[in-house]
Amino acid sequence: MNNDFFNDLIASLESYYVDFLVLLPKLVLAVISFYILLFIANKTRNFSNRRLTKQMDDPLLAAFLSRIIKTIIVLFALMVVMNIVGLAGIAGGLLTGASVSAVVIGFAFKDIGENFLAGIILAFNRPFRVGDTVELDGIKGKVVALNIRNTQIKSFDGKDIYIPNASVIKNPVVNYTLDGFMRHEFNIGLDYGSDTDQAIIILKETIAGIPGILDGDRAPTVHIGDLNSSSYNVTVQYWLNTFDPKISAATVRTQAIKEGMTNLENAGFYMPGDIVELKNYNDKEIKTGTAEKKPAV
Repeated sequence: MNNDFFNDLIASLESYYVDFLVLLPKLVLAVISFYILLFIANKTRNFSNRRLTKQMDDPLLAAFLSRIIKTIIVLFALMVVMNIVGLAGIAGGLLTGASVSAVVIGFAFKDIGENFLAGIILAFNRPFRVGDTVELDGIKGKVVALNIRNTQIKSFDGKDIYIPNASVIKNPVVNYTLDGFMRHEFNIGLDYGSDTDQAIIILKETIAGIPGILDGDRAPTVHIGDLNSSSYNVTVQYWLNTFDPKISAATVRTQAIKEGMTNLENAGFYMPGDIVELKNYNDKEIKTGTAEKKPAV
């Protein structure tokens, strides 16, 4: 009984060993073929990225299309490997998608497919480019990359945020720098009774002399804004070229506010703080929270 068991076990192992020896050359060929095709995929991606970037002048679309090309070559490599090792039937089933399992997998990865198709739409529609300042799904930042599944942006506090492409497609996209120009503004509060016309002239001359602020069709504008309880706001609006890397929006804003306030103060303008008005009706005594001390007996 024991001898028969061991004989069957040895026969099975010998059979597996023979099958392995028969399959070994195919496995070696499959591994070599896969790595060769993977090398070709990486080289093709780099080459296509360079060529498409030169022709399209759009790094975002070029990088996205290059990733798709690499993905197609990698999928082709997997099919080649499966055919070499004798799994052509499985490869054909995956390609045709005729089996029930393919349908189940399709439903399971529905979101991935949706994000992939959304990425293709974004790549060709191009509502933003690399480096644009955008607001996607309520999040502000600079576009870093458009991937097959998501869009990567870097927020102004340094966070890397990945937003699904389908979410980008379904929600409004606010691009602040698509045409290279972005408007900024700030308010300066002045005392009621101030010479408004003179204040506007001073602020216009001040803002126009700050490096980086545009003129011509996008010259700075100054107008009266909100009316507050103790002052009224003078609103200053100006434009910057976002394509110029030497211009810092924060630096320009700081300089504009600082010089604007200094020039107004030198011209005799008063910029009051909040005023609290306290009214006493019917000449009644205003009670405080301090208890009255009784005289000692």
